[in-house]
Amino acid sequence: MLEGKKVLYVHGFASSGSSGTVTGLRQLFPSATVVAPDLPIHPQEAMELLQRVCSEEQPQLIIGTSMGGMYAEMLSGFDRIVVNPAFQMGDTISKHNMLGKVTFMNPRADGVQEFMMTKQLQAEYKDICSRCFAHASEDDKHVWGLFGLEDTTVDTYDLFASHYTKALHFHGEHRLNDSTLLHSVVPVVRWIDDAQEHRQKNVVFVNVTETMERGGQPRPSMLKAYRMLIEHYEVILIDALPTNHPEQAARLQEWVFENLGVAAWNRLMLTNRKDLLIGDYLIDATDTGGAADFMGTLIPFGSDTFKTWDDVIENFSRLGGQ
Repeated sequence: MLEGKKVLYVHGFASSGSSGTVTGLRQLFPSATVVAPDLPIHPQEAMELLQRVCSEEQPQLIIGTSMGGMYAEMLSGFDRIVVNPAFQMGDTISKHNMLGKVTFMNPRADGVQEFMMTKQLQAEYKDICSRCFAHASEDDKHVWGLFGLEDTTVDTYDLFASHYTKALHFHGEHRLNDSTLLHSVVPVVRWIDDAQEHRQKNVVFVNVTETMERGGQPRPSMLKAYRMLIEHYEVILIDALPTNHPEQAARLQEWVFENLGVAAWNRLMLTNRKDLLIGDYLIDATDTGGAADFMGTLIPFGSDTFKTWDDVIENFSRLGGQ
């Protein structure tokens, strides 16, 4: 993933290009070059630096977090992921009492350790934020927004969603950690990389019923199998279309999000005609909703060959994406 490509990471407020997120990105994408400059304190200078870096480096992907997400949104013409973007920095500074001396959380190349957040500087942030979304209409397909449900620092989901269509929630706080990077950011990076490479992956349909125990808990090894499958296949979740109890669909969507997260975004299909599905594999019990008539390869979950998700893992490990 991202082999030979350049990624520009734009850090958040009072951080630097040596943050733990940068280290995490470099570990996750060892074949990519992650460029992470220290941003000037004054927002206009920061934007000028970022525009210069984009012109010189021509990154295939920009990832910005918090304040960096605000800057990244304005770098029109590139694929971008903005995570918990602080589109209202002026108000955020007041809300969290950030005026006065601020100490950097991470070392900077220039050795500066602190700065003063003044009213004038706050006004500069308000001004730069007023320029956000200027290119949203033409950039919609290039911008993804990720918003932590436990984020208590900024809340700009609705603002972002009023301009862009790819607004996703994830289970997490304002600051990224290793789990959030792996399970929420990486799936979006994979979709962007696939689109850039015009990569057509084989399609695996999975009956949601076969992913859960009767009590609603994920089956043993199912999450491991799912995470392995999404690395090599386009995985679409399916279930029967509820006719008399439409609220079941909402509960199913909630279950999918709670257990599979960002990777399952926009990948749930409700149908009572599995024989009409166009794909390569279907993981399903043979006696449900026309699964036996699926036009691709049926993986009969629960059979002697595929009793558990570990059996499914073994089978697809041999196939290697075929």
